[in-house]
Amino acid sequence: MLKRLDRIRFRGRRDDFLDLAESPNTSDTECSEEVVIKPRTSVRETEEVREAEVEPQGDVQAGPGSFSAALDDRTDLNEVKGHLEIALLEKHYLQEELRKLKEESNVDSLKQELEKERCRRIELEQKINDALRSRLEDSPSQTPKAPSAPSAAGSDKQKETLVDTLLKWLYDRFGVYIEDFRFQPEEMTVETEEPLSAKRLTENMRRLKRGFRPVTNFMRNLSALSSWYSIYTSAIAFIVYMYVAWNGWVIPMFLFLAILRLSLNYLIAKGWRIQWSIVPEVSEPMEPPKEDLTVSEKFQLVLDVAQKAQNLFGRMANILEKIKNLFMWVQPELTQKLYVGLWLAFISSCLLPYKLLGFIIGVYAGIKFFIIDFIFKSCPKLRQRYDTPFIIWTNLPTDLQLKERSNTMLGRRLSECEQVIAAGGRGSLTAAAPVGVSRDEDGGRYYSTKRGAFHEVFNLPESERPLTVCETGWRCCLINRDRKTPTDYIRNGVLYVTENYLCFESSSSRSGSSKRNKVIKLLEITDIQKYKVLSVLPGSGMGISIATPSTQKPMVFGAMMHRDEAFEAIYTQYMKIVTMATAINPET
Repeated sequence: MLKRLDRIRFRGRRDDFLDLAESPNTSDTECSEEVVIKPRTSVRETEEVREAEVEPQGDVQAGPGSFSAALDDRTDLNEVKGHLEIALLEKHYLQEELRKLKEESNVDSLKQELEKERCRRIELEQKINDALRSRLEDSPSQTPKAPSAPSAAGSDKQKETLVDTLLKWLYDRFGVYIEDFRFQPEEMTVETEEPLSAKRLTENMRRLKRGFRPVTNFMRNLSALSSWYSIYTSAIAFIVYMYVAWNGWVIPMFLFLAILRLSLNYLIAKGWRIQWSIVPEVSEPMEPPKEDLTVSEKFQLVLDVAQKAQNLFGRMANILEKIKNLFMWVQPELTQKLYVGLWLAFISSCLLPYKLLGFIIGVYAGIKFFIIDFIFKSCPKLRQRYDTPFIIWTNLPTDLQLKERSNTMLGRRLSECEQVIAAGGRGSLTAAAPVGVSRDEDGGRYYSTKRGAFHEVFNLPESERPLTVCETGWRCCLINRDRKTPTDYIRNGVLYVTENYLCFESSSSRSGSSKRNKVIKLLEITDIQKYKVLSVLPGSGMGISIATPSTQKPMVFGAMMHRDEAFEAIYTQYMKIVTMATAINPET
């Protein structure tokens, strides 16, 4: 095959071959070998070749065998030519794809940025070296002197080497600390917030409780010491403290107690069993963590933790609001006492020497802590009259109490306006109560319901009024399980408790209110319990069941938001009435 290709390589016309100059990227290895190695033929040689080709073609007697061989050689050459064109086109296509990939990957731009960063690094290193050289050159110990003699030049070189080593040692020793004084912008770090998790919330509440335990134990011991829980311990502490205060050693005593406490903590950390407390610690039962909790148990756990967190945040908010209101003159008569006390303390600190002032403060603190507080705790009436800090703190209002007071005052003013308008409409200015309102003659209070006066709605005597705990009533629904119809089975309304009755006012307007209201005499109640209407729901329920002789099944007042408060009020009043009835009639 190769011999045949060499024989017919330059047969035929030159126009039949692809021009290599016009072909795309003629740097292919296969093509270059044939093009470069074979020399070009001259014009004479081409003419001779053509004549040689014409002669056998003109000779008719040459025979059909030679003609068929020429046709085979021509077809083989066309095949090689086609393969060569395909290879060149594929190479051109692959080069285009490579160029596109290079443009998309931005390799050149990345190389340029890398070179720029290298140049910056080299420049910074040069600047640092120049700065170090300038520091060494500008040092006061290096004072150049003119070389007068070879010995002087040698001594100067020795001095320079000593100075260089000294500066290098100083820089290595204190350079790190000097670099710390470099001013840099502060980095703002944003803390990532954790997602809400019931397990995490419970664990955080337990950690908070464990963290507060030392503080609460310390406060309990102080309270037990001032209330003389242990008489011998409190007496010894009082004698020691008064002796120390008399000699002016109060501050050294507190410092010594702090050192002693840390020493005991060190021994406890090393494994010593040292336990000392005036009040015995109450060990709380530790519940083992449950891994497989049901959905209702998890929900109840979250509710308990949320309730504890709510109460804790409420107490903290009350303390902060009271302190703020004390200093903002919300109650001027209370802040005035603090103002006078601060002025007295300031004048005393200006006139009295500090030693005498410290003696007076120490003695007063000991008497106040061990004697006065004990008397006030034992006699609450004296405390309410003469304990100034206790009076100020208890009478300080919170923001929530101030808001309730403003709403109450606004309601009173509106009721007074209504009274004046009603009295003017009747032609008299007497203080008469509006329609549907019954007035308490002793306190000037009006008790009304949505449908009218309280005693008229429930057909009770005027002396029967709601207790202070439930002046506005508790919203609930009455579930009467003796009834079979749905309309009578559940009624929405408000529950009140008076001195002798339990009253339920229905909010339905389809019929008369007196027919759908419920009045239960407290003495007729045979059983009162907390009730859970739906056992599927978590928690202890939101209902109260009350049994009477007239009902086959106990009535249930469910969907109460303040169920525990209502139960305590009803049960307390019920026990009070029962106790009074048994005292009057012991036989019953």
